[in-house]
Amino acid sequence: MVLEILVVVAVVAIGIVLVAVYNNLVKLRNRVENAWAQIEVQLKRRNDLIPNLVETVRGYAQHERAVFENVTKARAAVMEAKGANEAADASNMLTSTLRSLFAVAEAYPQLQANQNFIQLQKDLADTEDRITYSRQFYNDTVMNYNTTIQSVPTNIIAGITGFHKRELFRIPPEEYKVPPVRF
Repeated sequence: MVLEILVVVAVVAIGIVLVAVYNNLVKLRNRVENAWAQIEVQLKRRNDLIPNLVETVRGYAQHERAVFENVTKARAAVMEAKGANEAADASNMLTSTLRSLFAVAEAYPQLQANQNFIQLQKDLADTEDRITYSRQFYNDTVMNYNTTIQSVPTNIIAGITGFHKRELFRIPPEEYKVPPVRF
């Protein structure tokens, strides 16, 4: 009788531990998905600002067609990206094309004084800061999730129940380079 009670208690305790571990994995997976959704929100916000920015610059610099086309293509790539790595690559490409757009804008003093352009620049800078924070939050959340599903004994339950490692949002090595400063 005592042995049967001990077996039942052990089975119930193991069941409780398994449920608790599984629920923790679900909570972590949902945090990763939420963190990714926050990046998507900020990328969409940036994508919504870009057409206004392009049109404002285009009004002053109509002969810079290639720059506008590159920004438009890069924006489309961000909108079509699937997964963290593809979105990171597309986002980095868009950031690069935006740099060339701002370089064109520097050649037009009237544009630099345009209040609409100034506000769009400010909004875009604010959005870029939010994207940076969202990327950091996402990577921290993914690191926590990946560590949990790779740790013993959680890795056994994660493997059985289909939890898989997630990708970090990475910046390509060429983005590490510090741009030259010229006076």
